[in-house]
Amino acid sequence: MTGPKDPRQLQIMALGGMLVYGLGFLDFPGPGWIYLIYPVAALILQWLLCRLVGIAFDFRSPLISSLSLCLLLHTSSWAWAIGAVAIAIGSKFLLRFDGRHMFNPTCLAIVVTLLFTDQVWVSPGQWGLGAFLGFAAVCMGAWVLHHTRRSDITLAFLLAWTGLLLGRALWLGDPLSIPLLQLQNISLLIFAFFMISDPMTIPDRRAARMGFATVVAAVGYVLQYHLYFNEGLFYALAACAPLVPLLNRWLPGERYRWAPEPVIPGR
Repeated sequence: MTGPKDPRQLQIMALGGMLVYGLGFLDFPGPGWIYLIYPVAALILQWLLCRLVGIAFDFRSPLISSLSLCLLLHTSSWAWAIGAVAIAIGSKFLLRFDGRHMFNPTCLAIVVTLLFTDQVWVSPGQWGLGAFLGFAAVCMGAWVLHHTRRSDITLAFLLAWTGLLLGRALWLGDPLSIPLLQLQNISLLIFAFFMISDPMTIPDRRAARMGFATVVAAVGYVLQYHLYFNEGLFYALAACAPLVPLLNRWLPGERYRWAPEPVIPGR
């Protein structure tokens, strides 16, 4: 199931464009060299692990993971930056079930590092609330989803999350401007369009994907607004990831596949 272009190339362009904008026009936290460590370390580790297991090196997957880390996870420690990359890339090779990795690599790296150190953080406020940037993020995300054919999970998640935020505002008597402001969060849009929609770590069948998205939204809501985890959606996606193999067994569907990776001759 591939289009005229590999969707990963489109995603690299979208994430790369957002990073260039962030570094050039916004006050991204942390030293500038951190944003070079992420992609360099990811490409090196991916190459080493590919050599170890005997598959051809492909730069697209590690570059997507590293660009996502650049946009979402911040630190001033080179050691934790490399540690986050090691978790993201290593999980694709080590935490596998039924022929594919179980966790979204970027999400898992964010969750694990947040749990083990206070030297990393997620900073939604770095993006501001500019309507232009939010519109651009939606357009780029929709562009990628059009080629992966997985827009259903993003729409289901956004509908569920919007409903929960609006319901909370009505219950508390808050003005509707509050949930509308919360929905303009660029980190939320990155999560919805580039993370939860990862075709390799979500259910194969449309109905299962939409149910999975609703569960992630509900768990994330409880974590963020009742248990006060600021990064509740990332924890929710990581916690719900083990449900995907069960959903694929109960509601089987056509598996998404990238272009096949050739095996290195002699290995």
